[in-house]
This record gives sequence, structure tokens and C-alpha cells, in this order.
Amino acid sequence: MQASENNNDDFLFIDDSDEDEILNDGSAETWKVLIVDDDPEIHSVTQLALSDLVVLGKNLEYIHAYSGRDACQLIEEHEDIVLVLLDVVMETDDAGLNVVKHIRETLSRQDIRIVLRTGQPGYAPEESVIKDYDINDYKTKTELTRRKLVTTVYAAIRSYQQIHSVNQNRLGLEKIISATADLLELHSIHEYAEGVLSQLIKLSKSHCSVFCARGQGIIEGSDDLSLHILGQIGHSAELINQKISCFDRDSAQDRMSSCFTQKQNNYGSDFAVLYLASGGYRAVIYLEVEQELTDIQIQLIEVFLANVAIGYENVHLFQKLRNAAYRDWLTELPNRLEFVNLLDKFSQSEEPNLVAALIDINHFSDINDGLGQDLGNKLLLAVTERMKELGNNCQLARMGADVFGVIGPAESVNPDKLMSLFHRSFIAGEQLLPVTACFGLCSKSSAGSQGVNVLNQINIALNLAKKSNHANFVYYKKEMEDETLWRLGMIRQLRTDFADNRLELWYQPQLSLITGKVIGAEALLRWRTAEGKFISPAVFIPLAEYSGLIVEIGDWVINQACKQIKVLEQQKFDHVGISVNVSIPQFKRDNFVDSIIQATINHDVKPSKLELEITENILMDEPQVVIDALVKLKAEGISIALDDFGTGYSSMSYLQQLPLDRLKVDRSFITGIAEPGQSLIADTIINLGKQMNLKVIAEGIEEEEQQAHLIAQGCDEVQGFFYAKPMPADEFLTFLRNNK
Repeated sequence: MQASENNNDDFLFIDDSDEDEILNDGSAETWKVLIVDDDPEIHSVTQLALSDLVVLGKNLEYIHAYSGRDACQLIEEHEDIVLVLLDVVMETDDAGLNVVKHIRETLSRQDIRIVLRTGQPGYAPEESVIKDYDINDYKTKTELTRRKLVTTVYAAIRSYQQIHSVNQNRLGLEKIISATADLLELHSIHEYAEGVLSQLIKLSKSHCSVFCARGQGIIEGSDDLSLHILGQIGHSAELINQKISCFDRDSAQDRMSSCFTQKQNNYGSDFAVLYLASGGYRAVIYLEVEQELTDIQIQLIEVFLANVAIGYENVHLFQKLRNAAYRDWLTELPNRLEFVNLLDKFSQSEEPNLVAALIDINHFSDINDGLGQDLGNKLLLAVTERMKELGNNCQLARMGADVFGVIGPAESVNPDKLMSLFHRSFIAGEQLLPVTACFGLCSKSSAGSQGVNVLNQINIALNLAKKSNHANFVYYKKEMEDETLWRLGMIRQLRTDFADNRLELWYQPQLSLITGKVIGAEALLRWRTAEGKFISPAVFIPLAEYSGLIVEIGDWVINQACKQIKVLEQQKFDHVGISVNVSIPQFKRDNFVDSIIQATINHDVKPSKLELEITENILMDEPQVVIDALVKLKAEGISIALDDFGTGYSSMSYLQQLPLDRLKVDRSFITGIAEPGQSLIADTIINLGKQMNLKVIAEGIEEEEQQAHLIAQGCDEVQGFFYAKPMPADEFLTFLRNNK
């Protein structure tokens, strides 16, 4: 039931004040006060009593509601209401209390101040309501004289301001904490600068800003101490990395320079200049504000600056770490890691005319070894400067000791332009050095989808260019990678099958031309895959040498040959020796000689029954290493044969130093030996062998006429399909039994 509140209304707001020190001059800004009462007269007298009140520099603005329901709606519509003068009993006995619940619980507005009023002296809400809902005051209308009403309103608004300030500070600090956390994720100085600006704009409600610092050490090519713009919001993006003299506001330039020099913030009616410093890293920030910053905004901004200053120092340190990780220490060019990133962008670019290339300086290690590393470094710096002649539209990198990378348009990155860089000698210290290079190139149309793929493609092209005898450059093509993948796959399969004992030694008999008897056999390596397919030695032997597996396989072959020699001795064929081919990687092993000797000891065979065959190409690769090893082996009784004699370019002087037992005439000289005028080289080799007291064996005999010519020339021994093809060990034993 609604109670009447008209009693004693005549006494409401009697002026009992004898002083008006809380009243001030009028102000354009206002505090919004909601008067809630179902009696229109209460609205009038309340507004009249407070009509000339100014609280903390602001006038009061009144909003009126005549029911609890209307009050709830108005509070939702006006977020800037600061005080509610609320009648308790209106359309229901608890209408006012329901408004309180709506404010505190439903709207979660803890800042609005509430003064409860009632016209019924005996009616009072429970004490728990006053506590739980943060009620500023509770008065009967007869108690509220003008002076008391003014005092109550003044106290409530002051309380609101304090709570509002606390909330603003809390929200500002929450923003600062969140912003600082977000800024920690930014590792680029430019990103960090613009991240700081975006947060300051939120705190200060500004609309334009710039972030400036000295560009030396930050901006490539900046070698003075001028302030440069590292970030901007609301201005042109073209200002980035430019000096502040490019900023079109003279007063702003002066203010920023002054702030940087004086090391202190400067606030004006439409601007703020902020100083940022930590660990020797300094910056200045210029904000254009819509209105003068409040004390709270200034306090929050300065707290924010204290936090981001440390982040600014950290981002500089991160930049140094990034430079260490992605920059070459000598040339200051991007290094291999960064070049891969650049190749990522290259592969994803929509520009079809781009080319990526690698440049490898020829014989750079000789310069380093012969003239010293310091001069080698000076040469690399000279090459770096020369490469800049390709133009600003090219991206350069140093990939390794003597390998450079470049990405640019085809008109700049092509074989002619790249080779022209090396037409002139380079000045390195006091030296004038002529230098050449090899080039691997990959056009955008052939490039892979990722930087690492492109780098692999250019590497393939560069390696082919280095091996080429015709040109010092190669463009990558898809089939090159297919061939490389095939080679890697074959090497992987060879390793697996070797570990699974799928390699075999076959033997091709060697016969005496005088007696027609078998005097030995050449051990030939065969690879039978798990599917039973044979892989040609012409295919897998180069792969084994390329991968280094040839050393392990070579050891295995020596031991298998020694086992076979022992079997031959046990089968009463102790006059038959085994000949084994050896490669240069085996000779380069420190323990090569010892391993051969140890194999004969382990298998208890006569060293003279094991013969090692070398080729002229091996001799030319490392002549002295080979000669020294063979001399030691010969001293142990192991036989030495020179295979493919006449096909290489060995010097006769080296030939005289070799401790040889046999010369082998290559099949290429035997093929046409029975034809007129085609036997000169074979005949010469046979005659040379006689002069040097060496046995001579011809290989590749397929016709009786070839045999007849060799007999006439006095050749000692032969092997070839005319006598027998290579065969497995058990078949070789059967062949020996049938040819006693």
C-alpha cells in the first residue's frame, strides 16, 4: 500500500543556513543528478533548493523520474548520472529499494551515489540494505533542510569523484598492464614504437602521434645523431626512418628536440611531448591531443612510460641479438638465416621477373692460406662493395666464407652482370687481386614454394657450375633436383643393402697366353638389390665414392678377396691370385697400408697372391701419397698393377717411381687391335711393359683375332668374354676345376 508523504512537506528545505561557503560561481560542466519521487512537488522544491549549487567547479543538471520503473530506465540511458535522490516508497513500499538493487546488482554500477529519502518518519530500511547496497545517506524529508540537503549532495558528489578517480586509475592501470604485455610480444623497434603510440592514443585520447629517436645503429645508413621518426599514427607512412626535419610542424620539431635535450616531459593545451629513457636508450614521443590532459591521464601516461622504457631497452637488445643471428659480422650483410627469409618472400612474390643467385669465389681458400685471413677479409669487403653496383633493387647476403647471395630483377641478376663484377681486379689492402667466381641461378618461374627449397635449388645449380668445364654459371631446372633426389635415394639404398650383405664379389678369370691356364682373377663388385635387380657398377661406384661409402666397401672387398684366396689355397689352386681395384679415398686414409697388410695376416694368405689395381686418374690426384703407400705395400710382397694404362695423363716420371708388377692394356685399345693401323697404342704399351720388365695383361678380349695379335706382340696375359665372363665365387671354382 502506498503511504502518503505529504505530511510535513511545508517544512521541507527550510533555509537554516547562515553561511554559504559551499556555493560557487556557475560552470559550463555539470553533474547529472536523478531525482526519483512520485510527488511532483518534491522535484520542484529539491531543484529549487539546489539551483545555485556548484560542486567542485560544476553545476548540477537534473533528470526526473516519478516511479521506480522510470528510474531504472533512465539510469540505463544515462551512464553519466552521478547521484540519485531516491524516494523509498512509491508505486510499492519497496520500489526505491528495487531501484537500488537494479543499480548495484543488475547494472553493476558501484560508482553512482544514492541518497534515500522518505516522508514517513517511522519507516526505515533494514540496516543490512544500507550496508550491502552502499547507500550514502538515509533521511526523512523533514530532516532535509536546505543546508543539510546541500551538504548531503556535496558529500555524495565528492565521494563519487573519489570512487570515479579510483576506478579510472584502476582501469588505466589495467590498460597499462595489458598494453605492456602486448608490447613484450613486439621485437622490431618500428613495431614497438607504433605499439607504444597506439596505447598512448588510448590513454590520452589523442588523434596523431610520432615516436622519434636517434637513427644511428637503428636505421641502416644513418651515421649521424639526428632524431629520426621510428613510428607514426595519423601521419604519412613515408615519414618512417626520416629525420624530424621532414615533419611538417615546426613547433613540434622544436618541442621534440627540446624534450630530448632537457630530458623531461612537456604538456600543453593541445600537445604532449614525452621523454623515454632506459639503459642509455632514449626516445621522444609527440602527441596531438584534443584537449588538455587531466591529472589522471598524465599520471597514467607517466606510469605507462616507466614500464615501456624498459621494454624499449629490451627491444634494442633484441635487435642486437637479431643482428647477431641474422647479420654477417664482417660485411654487415644479411647472413644465411636471413637470406632464407628473403628467399621466402622471393618464392611468394608475384613479381615474375625476379632471380635469386649464389656467387662462389674461386680459390678463395688459397688467398686466405697464402696471403692471410686479414687480407682475405679485406677481399670479401671489396667484393661486397662491388656487388652493390648491381643496384638498390637487389638484396645482398653473405652465405658463408666465400659465398654470396643476391635477389633482384633479371636485368640486374644475370650471368653477364654477375660476371662483369669480376672483370676488374679487387683492391684488398695493398694487394690488387684478380678473382673469378661461379654462379648458380634460379628464376622465379622455377623457384620452390619456400625459402629453404629455393636455397637448395640454387645450391644444386651452383655445384653443377663449379663442376662444369664449359661455363661458370648454371640456371636451375627441375630435372636437376630430380637427379639429385635420385642420387640421394640410391646412396641411401646402397648403404642399406651394403649393411644387409647384398653386395657380392664376382670374379673374371685371367689367363696366361703362353700356357692357356688360369693364373688369377679380377674381383669385380656387384650389387643385387632386395628385388633381385642388379645395379651397374658404372652407376653405384661413383655414388659410393661421392658419399664416402667407398672406404667401407673397399675394406670389405679386400677382406672378401683374402677369404677367396684362402679358399683357392685349400682347393689346391694356390697358384691363382686375386686382383682388387682401389680408389683414392682409400689411399687417403692414414691406416690404409696397415689395413691391407692386416687383412692378409687375419686370413693367413700369401701377400703376393693379392694384387692391387690402381688407375692413372688416382695417380694424378695425389701422386706422392699413392707412390708412398704402394712402396710400403710392395715391400710387404703385395703385387701392384696399373689399370687402364694409356687412358689418363700420368707423367712417365711418375710411372718410373711406381713399384709395379703389371701393366693392364685398356679394352678401348683392344677393340680394333686386329684391324690395320689400329694396334699402335696397344703394341706400344706391350713393348713398354717389356722394356720395364713388367708383365702385361690385356683386358676386353672378345675375338680370336685379337688373341692372335696379342700373342704375336708377346703379351703375357689376357682376360675378357672370349675366355669367361665375371662369375660368382662358386662358379669360379667350378671354372677352375674344368680348366686345369
